[in-house]
Amino acid sequence: MRNIALFLTYVGTAYHGWQVQKRDVTIGQTMEEAAAAIVGHPVKMTGCGRTDAGVHARRYVANFHTTSTIPTDRLPYAMNTHLPEDIVVTGAMEVHDGFNAIGSCVRKEYTYLIYNSRIRDPFYVDRAWFYPRHLDETVMQRAADQFVGTHDFAAVRSVGTDVKSTVRTVYYYNVERRGDLIELKVCANGFLYNMARAMAGTVVYAAEGKIRPEEIGALLASGNRTAAGPTVPPGGLYMTQLWYEDGKVSFHVG
Repeated sequence: MRNIALFLTYVGTAYHGWQVQKRDVTIGQTMEEAAAAIVGHPVKMTGCGRTDAGVHARRYVANFHTTSTIPTDRLPYAMNTHLPEDIVVTGAMEVHDGFNAIGSCVRKEYTYLIYNSRIRDPFYVDRAWFYPRHLDETVMQRAADQFVGTHDFAAVRSVGTDVKSTVRTVYYYNVERRGDLIELKVCANGFLYNMARAMAGTVVYAAEGKIRPEEIGALLASGNRTAAGPTVPPGGLYMTQLWYEDGKVSFHVG
């Protein structure tokens, strides 16, 4: 039995996230069906994260076990013939039996895009959050800095997935403006349900003057979700980098 890691990129607008569901079309289901058609047996695909409905991935890793002898370098081409145009497998590698796309992942980076202009750009519909009032990126960066470190992030998550702990470590949270486009890049050892989107909403809250950046530390300590910013729309969120290390294999996808 071989364990195959797949590297893929996708636009998530048409899908209800990664996780296989009974009634909604998901990335995971679409990937499993494509893989099964190639290897000739049912496939259970493990993804590196449960991305929400409408969220995109510039980089994503999934793995599955198979008895197929198809050469690894042929798998991306074979998969892509069975996938829709908004999901593309860019690479594949054989990994050890214990490798797990989510369990072996030690860091993830998400990028949130805000289109900050008075006039909407149709090319960013479902690709960035249109926000017409000017946002001060220097204030946003001061707010983002408050999230860096090890904290209890219960105040910036939505109820929906049971976890043993809501403590996570954020390694960096960088805000950069490029013309009308603002990029929020956050890297952590794990993300709670809607955490990246709620953090982005809180950073925007600070730019709106609804909360001072220096108050975010106390907000996190309180665990009060209603005191933080809103969960911003999913179309602006992208998984952008992944780091793997499990003692037997180490690599970076980004």
